[in-house]
Amino acid sequence: MPASSTTRAQGSLKRVNRSMSSAKGSWRSTVQMGVLAAWVGLMAFGTLVVWSASLTIADASFPRHLLGMGLGIICAIAVWRADLRNLANISTALLVADIVCIFLPFVPGLSHNAQGMTGWIRVPLIGLTFQPVEIAKLLTVFFMASLGAQYNGKIDTVRDYIKLCAMLAVPFICIIIQGDLGSSLVVFFSGAIVIMMSGARKEWVLSTIALIIGLVSLILATDSIIDSVFDDSVSLIKNYQMNRLLVFIDPASGQSDEAYNLLQSLIAVGSGGFFGKGIGNATQSGSGFLPEAHTDFVFALLSETFGFAGAVLVLGLFALLMLSTIRVAVKSDNLFLRLVCVGIVGMWMFQIFENIGMCIGLMPITGIPLPFISFGSSSMIAQCIAVGIVQSCWRCRSKAA
Repeated sequence: MPASSTTRAQGSLKRVNRSMSSAKGSWRSTVQMGVLAAWVGLMAFGTLVVWSASLTIADASFPRHLLGMGLGIICAIAVWRADLRNLANISTALLVADIVCIFLPFVPGLSHNAQGMTGWIRVPLIGLTFQPVEIAKLLTVFFMASLGAQYNGKIDTVRDYIKLCAMLAVPFICIIIQGDLGSSLVVFFSGAIVIMMSGARKEWVLSTIALIIGLVSLILATDSIIDSVFDDSVSLIKNYQMNRLLVFIDPASGQSDEAYNLLQSLIAVGSGGFFGKGIGNATQSGSGFLPEAHTDFVFALLSETFGFAGAVLVLGLFALLMLSTIRVAVKSDNLFLRLVCVGIVGMWMFQIFENIGMCIGLMPITGIPLPFISFGSSSMIAQCIAVGIVQSCWRCRSKAA
């Protein structure tokens, strides 16, 4: 081969290599690979769990799960391509949007009752049902992050700290009014994490925790007095909520539905062994012994089907997701984006700990889904949007982005 031809070939090869290296670097600069890998892994495993549930549970519609995944992926990509930094300047609009989302189920013509729950809406024209509080969780994170970012990493006065706590109390109380205790706790925990990371002093946080414990104790004591004087119609705490608390304290204390559900969940988790019973063979979860096995108690279904190994795999993927999101927060030059990532980690952490904890008797029973695993399009779409938010924060992590 002539020397000129060899030189031209080598030059072309170098240009191709440079182009590939540039594309690879561009991909890594816009996509956080740890978050992406964990997301894909959890979505794939969740699909397998829901498909397994659909073989024996009529309400676990596999096509509907795939529809929720598809919509979630589309929303995640759209959010990933957006620049979210400007949201730091519209805290009032974020609060209004948050409250509107929370109270949408009370709007005539939109309200939809799903299995006795009133926190749903039916989207006009297309007829799909949706739970707006899932989006309200993310709006609360943005709202609290926009407020926290104004203090530049240090809250100097008690007055400012109380102001932030009061702002968090607005969506928290609104969701309580709606009657969704589980979602209100998610909002409270994620918002509290944002406040702490905004520069609140440790003694203020510890004092607040002590105050909350005292208020909860006072409410429980007051409720007992009211019950002894009046009937259950004027109770501060609903019967099913009190039953869940009593079952958590002493699982063998009563014969309520909550005690039965916890017992069946423990049996399902324990019977899975190391590698599980296999797809379609979950007798406790699939034969109707454990209610809501594909939603609230999906971890029990997962453990019975795939065993200890499957549970460890899911926990590993969740750990990768949250650690990678923390890395996004650490690498970001923008305080608002850092606080958003921290708030999302707090949201995931509480939901994971609560859902798994209630299935094994470590936490009170609530209706909190396991992210990416539980059946439900509303939760799936919201969790995918959260991933898109984290990827957007990674893409815009530097001031030059």
